[in-house]
This record gives sequence, structure tokens and C-alpha cells, in this order.
Amino acid sequence: MSEPAAIERRKTRRIRVGPVPVGDGAPVAVQSMTSTDTRDVVATVRQIERLEKAGCEIIRVAVLDEEAARAIRRIRKAIGIPLIADIHFSAALAIASLKSGAEAIRVNPGNLGREKIREIVAAARDCGASLRIGVNSGSVEKALLERYGGPCAEALVESALGSVAFIEDLGFREFKLSLKSSDVPTMIRAYRMVSEKTDCPLHLGVTEAGSVLASSIKSSIGIGALLHEGIGDTVRVSVTGDPAVEIAIAYGILRALGVRKVGPDIIACPTCGRCEIDLPGLVEEVEKRLAGMKSHLKIAIMGCVVNGPGEAAEADIGIAGGRGLGILFKRGKPVRKVKEEELVGVLLREIERMTSERGS
Repeated sequence: MSEPAAIERRKTRRIRVGPVPVGDGAPVAVQSMTSTDTRDVVATVRQIERLEKAGCEIIRVAVLDEEAARAIRRIRKAIGIPLIADIHFSAALAIASLKSGAEAIRVNPGNLGREKIREIVAAARDCGASLRIGVNSGSVEKALLERYGGPCAEALVESALGSVAFIEDLGFREFKLSLKSSDVPTMIRAYRMVSEKTDCPLHLGVTEAGSVLASSIKSSIGIGALLHEGIGDTVRVSVTGDPAVEIAIAYGILRALGVRKVGPDIIACPTCGRCEIDLPGLVEEVEKRLAGMKSHLKIAIMGCVVNGPGEAAEADIGIAGGRGLGILFKRGKPVRKVKEEELVGVLLREIERMTSERGS
């Protein structure tokens, strides 16, 4: 079976968020944001470590006050991925965060004004940091909202390009751009438009996407559609709740499109009247046991010994179960029979052996 053609990425310039390259063909980076109080260093570090283990490559923290900005120094020393400080209205907090070791600052220029942005750019340049210029429906300038009648794609793009021109005129180009909306068609249209007008790296996301189910749907459509067109250099799936879920969804989108082959790609049949085992339970257990796995394997968990291996012939490895007995198979070919209660254990041991042989 031939591999699908690779998606051709649109050309953007290269920046860095700490050691992580962004743009110009670098791997699409997966980001998240902590839900802890940044001033609680222990809780924040603990959550970031869990996100790192899940595959998060860049983390963002909210900076509410000077205490939170100072806490960045201790957090930064305890984690292994670059940290972005999230700022809303205060240039002073952005500068304090940079002095505490933040590798990047996320700002919405519409919330700050040009002079404060000038101050932040100067500080970022001095500290060797980058910026994320964010535009969303809540930060578009009032004049643009009045002209366009609301936060439509055109308003988002004009706001973003105005900030791009201003910052580049200051001689600073170490920044990426985001144009987020909670409305998926608006988000897609805005990113398509802006990608034709600038070479800034683009950070993709659907803001305020909601629960796990709602966010999975909206993000898969919005982020997935753009990535399929070659648009996007970093992504964040926004979920109301545990941010670790965001990482799993993000990598799922990247794997489904073949943009990045990271982690297990688990496929399973939807079940039918031939299924005589607890297939949903098997899938859930395997997903839980393989959480955080970095090596890429296509793994099939099928409910029918008769048709399962053939239907999942593209899988690297899989199991197909029947009442009391199942089989382990590779690339659609049966390897051996396995007792029903031993299916998951046998599969996991074989996966561990395969990944060890690959050296990953």
C-alpha cells in the first residue's frame, strides 16, 4: 500500500521559541497553556511536567501580576520546554516576565496600543526572545469593528497586518502570528487570507472551543483544514478542562493528516453483531497504557477474527478478538493465537519490543 503524498507546507520565515524552531519547514510544534495559578510554582511545574510527558513542546502561562512574573524564574528552571508568558494589558508585566526568563511573550496589540508594543519589542530584542502577536474577536481595534460591523475575518486580518507592519518597521521579525476565532469558518478564512499576505509563522487554534467533544470537532475541522492546505507552523487545541487532553487531540490531528508521525495511531472497528468481546474497553485500556508514547506505530484493535486482520492490513500490529480467543497480527498476517484475557498484555509487550528495535 503506497504512502499518501506529503502535504506541501507554505513558506514562512524561521523564528525560535527558546530552542524550538518555528516556521520554514520546521515540525509543526504542539503547544498548550497551564490552568494553574502561575504564582503557585509547585502546582504549575507539576502540571507542565505532565504536559511535557504527554508531548507538549511549548507551554504558555498566564501572568496576572508581578508575583506571577517573578514566579517564571523558578518555573523556568524546573521544566524542560520553552515558556511563553501570556500578557493582556501590561507592558511592565511583559518586560518583567522576560527578565525572569520567559522565552517568548504573547500579546494582543489591540489591547495594548503602539507605545506599549514598542516597549515590549525593545525588551524582547534585548533578551533574545520572540513574540506571539495574537488577534482575536476580543482584541480587534474598535475602529475596525465599526468599519466591518464586527470581528469578521477581514477585520482580524487587517488588525493583524497593521501590527505586523508596525513591529517589522521597528526592525523586529522574531514573532509568529495568530488570528483566532470561536467561529470555525471565520478562523479558516482569516488564516487563509493572512497566509497570502505575510511570511510570518502562523500559530493555529480555535479559541474558546469548549468541552473535549466540542473542541475535538471544531479543532479537527479548523486546524485540520488549514494544515491540509499547508498553512500553520504551531498549534494549540483549546479545551475547557484538563490541558493534557489538548496534546492528545493535537497529535491526533497531525497524525491523521500525515503532518507529523508521532505517537500511536490506534484504529478500531465500530463494532457490529459479530463482535463478542468488550472492544471499547480494550481500546480504552490500550490508549491509557500507551499515553505519552512518542514512537509512531499504527495499531489495530478489531472485534472480529474473521475480517479484522484484512480490514486493518495497513496496521503495523494489531489484535482481533473473539469469545475466549483472539489473534495477534502484523500487516494483516496472523502471528499467533492468544487467549482473550491476554490480548492486551501480548499486544503491549510486542509494541515495546518493536519500539525498542527501532531505537525509539
